[in-house]
Amino acid sequence: MEIKEVKQRTEIIEPLLEVWQKSVRSTHHFLSEEEIVTISQYVPSAFENVPHFIVSYEEQKPVAFMGIDGERIEMLFIDPICQGRGIGKKLIQIAIQDYGANEVCVNEQNPQAKGFYEHLGFHVYKRSEYDEQGNPYPLLYMKLDINGNDLLNQY
Repeated sequence: MEIKEVKQRTEIIEPLLEVWQKSVRSTHHFLSEEEIVTISQYVPSAFENVPHFIVSYEEQKPVAFMGIDGERIEMLFIDPICQGRGIGKKLIQIAIQDYGANEVCVNEQNPQAKGFYEHLGFHVYKRSEYDEQGNPYPLLYMKLDINGNDLLNQY
């Protein structure tokens, strides 16, 4: 596995969009197929515009990615085939240790994501009824606990 920050993203947008679609279909059961297709039109722009974009590769193929803006992890998606192998935890360690990230926002209807972040030391500090596009998908805003770095270093 190779993990690196990617500055030029244009060349890998298609394989990353495929990772995004697979991940969303496996975790975001509250979205209809039509909604996934509609949202996927905006995803490449998000890839291009997030300040820090970190990609995990296996056999030179992207299998996971994370975007960071300031202290916030804006996105983290992992190919379902690769979930449960520590890639997400490694990406979060990089976000915290190398970029100073300590916040994340997850869909309330994605309990797998919430549990993952709680396991790594994050806690919910705020909830909104709507997502950032105004859709009726509640968001949970999570912050890293003070001891979160200690928890991450235990693994």
